[in-house]
Amino acid sequence: MNDRPQADSVIRGALGILTGRTGAHERMHGDIRISNGRIAAIGNVPALPGDTVLDAAGCVVTPGLISTHHHLFQSVLKGIPAGIDAPLEPWLRLVPYTHCHLIDEEALRVAAEIGMVELLLSGCTAIADHHYLFSPSYDFDAAEILFDTAERLGLRLTLARGGSTQGRLFDNDDLVPMPVETLDAMIDHVARLAARYNDPGPDAMRRVVLAPTTPLWSLPPEELPLVAAAARSMGVRLHSHLSETRHYVDFSLATHGMRPIEFVAEHGWVGPDVWYAHLVHVDDEELAILAASGTGMAHCPQSNGRLGSGVAPADRFEAMGGRVSLGVDGAASNEACDMINEMHTAWMTHRAVKGAGAVRCEDVLRWATAGGAAVLGLDAVGTIAVGQSADIAVFDLAHPRYAGLHDPLIAPVASGGGAHVRHLMVAGRQVVTDGVVPGVDLARLSARAAAVVRRIVATTTSKPLEMHR
Repeated sequence: MNDRPQADSVIRGALGILTGRTGAHERMHGDIRISNGRIAAIGNVPALPGDTVLDAAGCVVTPGLISTHHHLFQSVLKGIPAGIDAPLEPWLRLVPYTHCHLIDEEALRVAAEIGMVELLLSGCTAIADHHYLFSPSYDFDAAEILFDTAERLGLRLTLARGGSTQGRLFDNDDLVPMPVETLDAMIDHVARLAARYNDPGPDAMRRVVLAPTTPLWSLPPEELPLVAAAARSMGVRLHSHLSETRHYVDFSLATHGMRPIEFVAEHGWVGPDVWYAHLVHVDDEELAILAASGTGMAHCPQSNGRLGSGVAPADRFEAMGGRVSLGVDGAASNEACDMINEMHTAWMTHRAVKGAGAVRCEDVLRWATAGGAAVLGLDAVGTIAVGQSADIAVFDLAHPRYAGLHDPLIAPVASGGGAHVRHLMVAGRQVVTDGVVPGVDLARLSARAAAVVRRIVATTTSKPLEMHR
């Protein structure tokens, strides 16, 4: 008698499995049984009455990919001509800070869906969104929109709630300064979000993180330890941008007499509950501080390349014992935010700069899966192993891009391009089938996006631009 509460799913016939693990278990072969949302068996999986069989013939199986740094609102700010060739600091003024006051409720809903659907179609099952558009002037709940969109699409969402308590000047003093909030307002809002959404479990669908936009400019030094203490008292993590360009280093040395990692370490902003996006311009002493403290890296190679910021020492950091993950960053500085191309770029960029032996495809896949789970604290996802949550991507290699591969298991990293996702599961639930996200009309989504872009363009060309957040 079969007393299982629901029918099992079995992924059958795959060419192989890249597990996100290391050593002898890095690659596996065989089928995968999924029971009650978890991986129940791998290898020789006998058929049982009532099984739902997912055909994986000609496919490679990996854990669901995890993006640990994004700005979803930027999905309607792609390719803005004024900033397309600008480095980070002028780009910030010309693109997100100049246009973000135009991100109303409809724009955010559209942007969130664009970004999440793009990630799903690249095999991504979990995302950390660093959203910093919070102001009393908004008449909608941004967090609710983001969490509701993720729930509808079946994605795991970590909301890194950003913001600033002090303004930042760029290269044009004529611009209206960014609105700021008090420290109490920031902490109080995160506390309310955490009470409503934060699930501390190892396979949480929803997480909340306290994430001031950057510790060098968004808060005065005396507030940094207060924010860190507040986050830890709530049981939430800390996240921010750091050392994306040389300007971070020069500013920190001139203002604080020390490099950025030394500065944040002095103020309680390192530890296993902290991860930073970028970390491009860090030296070995700083990497040692990060590695020893368990602080994580969200490596964003496409955005760093697009803005000319450099190549983060992700490979060296991992060799020192550091925790490396991958993030697509915002679409305004990475006009195609999918994890397949992020992995491919990571693989190619490190080898181009450091030599062909710098990083393997398996290493990059691990950054995009187990590494992401580690920095987000989602210990039950990120690897293919018995007992883990069934967050699984099945990539179809029936495309000329993959034809002729002698090692098909490296296809999702080595070949790049558009992914062909046959099955994508989150906790055993199918969220993509044969390249289709259930309930999403791609033509309608594109039309809504075009309407938002037309409105933004019309507004920014008809009156002076201002900076808002």
